[in-house]
Amino acid sequence: MTKRNKKIGFFDSGLGGLYVARAVHRALPQYDYVYMGDTLNVPYGGRSLEAIYDLSLKAVKFLIEEQDCDLVVIACNTASVMALSRLQKEFLPKFHPDKRILGVIVPTLESATELGATQIGLIATEFTVRSMIYEEEIEKITPQAQIFGQPTPLLVPLIENQGDKYLKMVLEDYLEPLLKKKPDSLILGCTHYIAIKDIVREMTKHSVRILSQDEIIPPKLKDYLLRHTEIEENLSLNGSFKIMATDVSPSFITNVEKLMTTDLSGDLKIETAKY
Repeated sequence: MTKRNKKIGFFDSGLGGLYVARAVHRALPQYDYVYMGDTLNVPYGGRSLEAIYDLSLKAVKFLIEEQDCDLVVIACNTASVMALSRLQKEFLPKFHPDKRILGVIVPTLESATELGATQIGLIATEFTVRSMIYEEEIEKITPQAQIFGQPTPLLVPLIENQGDKYLKMVLEDYLEPLLKKKPDSLILGCTHYIAIKDIVREMTKHSVRILSQDEIIPPKLKDYLLRHTEIEENLSLNGSFKIMATDVSPSFITNVEKLMTTDLSGDLKIETAKY
């Protein structure tokens, strides 16, 4: 009989992936989760390719080797762009062939096409937009679909640092050229942007379908586990949720408390990840 003693890990450069992890926890509360935010190095968007890979590798190794995660979700679009494929092809086969690492980009595009999207706007970090990864992946799924990318580099710092009063002004500037192209859908291509999905819906007057990864990943992950029983059968079933960060700053604590207080029973504890 399989011993259930493994967890599901989530990794992001900062706070954004916690929205995805929270949504998955709500949808699949029976499993045990570890969230790891690399707050010491946030944001990843302006870093070199090699730096992003190295940071992602360290975080994934930590979750697999130190936190007993059999499945890790890279809940960061920038890291999914640069590190996911390489981690799957180089790191896992050599060191952990029985583990799995998933990203957020392909599930997002699958959901978009399942909803019939063909003219798709994208707001994301400059790195993600310039990588053309969304264009490359949509070509594999639905060649007739088009992606219109708009870099939005100021949004992550504003979200991470309580810059709410500036958001609408900055968003209006970013969205104006994108909406002129009349997209039928708009992908929020950074997990941080989940925090502002309601603002985006309001500003677009609900005329565009907003695709937010906290709404997409939970059903996709549930389906994945149903199809991959060799992973699911190893997962422990205590309903726990651990939050870790490489730099537990006062602003990170404030943001986590605001986000997670209603989801976690008892005192909220955030541990420092050392690796």
